[in-house]
Order: sequence, then C-alpha cells, then structure tokens
Amino acid sequence: MIPVFDGHNDLLQRIVAAGPGGQDLWLKGNGQGHMDLPRIRKGGMVGGFFAIWVPSPAGFDDEDALRQLENPPFRLPLPDPIPPAQAIPHAMQQAAALLSLERTGTLRVVRGITDLHEAMAQGQVAAIMHMEGIEAIPDMDALHLWHRLGLRSLGPVWSRNTRYADGVPFAYPATPDIGAGLSPEGKRLVAECNALRIMLDLSHLNEAGFNDIARLSDAPLVASHSCAHAICPSSRNLTDRQLQVIAESRGLVGLNYASSFLREDGRRLPLENLDVMLRHMDHMLAILGEDGVALGSDFDGALMPADLADVAAVPNLIAAMERAGYGEALIRKITSENWISVLERTWKDG
Repeated sequence: MIPVFDGHNDLLQRIVAAGPGGQDLWLKGNGQGHMDLPRIRKGGMVGGFFAIWVPSPAGFDDEDALRQLENPPFRLPLPDPIPPAQAIPHAMQQAAALLSLERTGTLRVVRGITDLHEAMAQGQVAAIMHMEGIEAIPDMDALHLWHRLGLRSLGPVWSRNTRYADGVPFAYPATPDIGAGLSPEGKRLVAECNALRIMLDLSHLNEAGFNDIARLSDAPLVASHSCAHAICPSSRNLTDRQLQVIAESRGLVGLNYASSFLREDGRRLPLENLDVMLRHMDHMLAILGEDGVALGSDFDGALMPADLADVAAVPNLIAAMERAGYGEALIRKITSENWISVLERTWKDG
C-alpha cells in the first residue's frame, strides 16, 4: 500500500467531544466522522498534521449560512475574534486529547525528523501538533510554552482575524486580496517561529499576510490545505502568483479535499467524481513542480467528495492518479515524500 502523509485534519475536536470515550473512538471508531485508527490503517495513512482549533461560538454553521454556501455568490462575514481567555482552555483540551492518543501506543507526537522516521518505522501514526488560528497564543512566551508541549506547525489565522494577521472570509467568487498585512506582533511571530523551527502555514491567510510571511520568513512556504484559485475562484484558494512564490521558496501546497474549494461553481455540495481534483493537482504541478504538491485533506473539518468519504477511501484518489497516468514515483512524492522533505528542510535538526 502506498503510504499517505496528510497535511491537515480536525480529528481532535471529535476526540474532545467524546470526553472519556476519546481513546475508544480513536482505537475502534464509532461509524461517524472521517477518521479513526482502523480507517487510518485501511487508507494507508502513516502520519499527518493534527490541528488544534477553536470553533466560533455560534452562527457560522447555521442553516442560513449553509444555504448561502450551497448557492453562490456569497460572502459570509468573518466570525468575531476569540479572546485568549476563551481560546486557551479549549486549545489545551485538544492538546491533552492528542497526548491521550499517544498513550495508547498507536500514535506518536513527533517533535523532529528523527521522531517522525522512528514513528513510521515502528508502525505508529506520526502526528504533528498543529495550531490553526492562534488565539491561544497571546504572546511569545506562550509560543515557547506551546513549543515545549510539542507544537511544530501553526497557522496565524483560521478565517478569523487575530492579533497577528487577517484571515479571508468564506467568499465566492473572490480573491484572497482581502484585509491588511501582518501586525507588528505578526512580524515578530514569523521571526520566533523561524528561530524555533515551527512551520508556518499559509492556508486561511489573506494575500497581504501571505506576502509579508513570504518576505520575512527564511523557511519554505507551506499552505497545508488549499486549492487552485484558477480552477475554483474561492477566497480560500491560492492564485497562480502565490503558487509561484511558494515554488520559489521550495515549499509546497497540500491539496484540500473540501468539495466547495474544488468545485468550479464553488457550491458546498459533494464533489461527484475526482476529475476536478486531478485538474487542481495538474495545475499546481505545472507551477510548483513534482516536489511542491502534497495532500491536505481537511478530514473532520469539511464536506468531502462522494468518492473520498473518509480516510479509508484515500486509495480511490491514488487509483484515480494512476488512471490519469501519474507514475508510482510521482504518486509517492505527492502522497508522503514531499511532506517529509519539506519538514526536513524546515525543522532541519530534530
């Protein structure tokens, strides 16, 4: 089975919601959501980024918002920022949930390249602690504390403005050129992350913030779960110029499986076949090259295509790549090797 290293999932929110049953949900599954250990094994997933994310309190996923998302054009207002006092307890719950999975012996929270290779060699899921939207990091002292806990990847925003940067609203058709660049604290964040070798994730970030990180960072540029704006003109997707900037940094983009960021019409309805996914992939390969494209599912955080209903179905995508003429060497790069390579270039020692 071809190994898969995935750029983004939101499983931890489900683990927290399960309470004391979180470990059982992981080990056995409950028939819900997109991920658990049995389905991860079936799909060939050897590792990935496990996101710590604080949901908006209410209103963003209500029936009216969902109707708008299913019937473009739309531009949903940005959710209100979440204060650190509210975000920190929730983020700590999710970090604790990830560490509880580590105690089962089936998963390892990896803190460097050596950890990553050892975990995969021993048949453990190599889990990178990622934070998406960093309301739970109010200052640089907190960043260092989270680094000690195992944080090795973060995105300054989740489509919600923070003290560091502006996110993009969910909008179609729209460009990511919405809002201001990094704040002074955001620019300092880039320097601290570079010093700590924490990977910076550009997904959900607006274009001005993207430009600032591209100018300031000494690490490869990475967007963990994004698609091509040229095919689906959503504010969440990356323009050809942005893809070129990422390519020039020897970075990569993880292709997002979310139907609404893949479909040319931008509708939040299940993608009916995988042809358009391959169109996004081909477009990104043409700009980023064979070393710059990877996978970033957004499992447990988005509406999946009909043929990619959960992580166990990832072989369907691999089969589609084979039918489209992708050779095994390229498929292995996209499914796992490119993520591992960019982490080696970002983390450096580990």
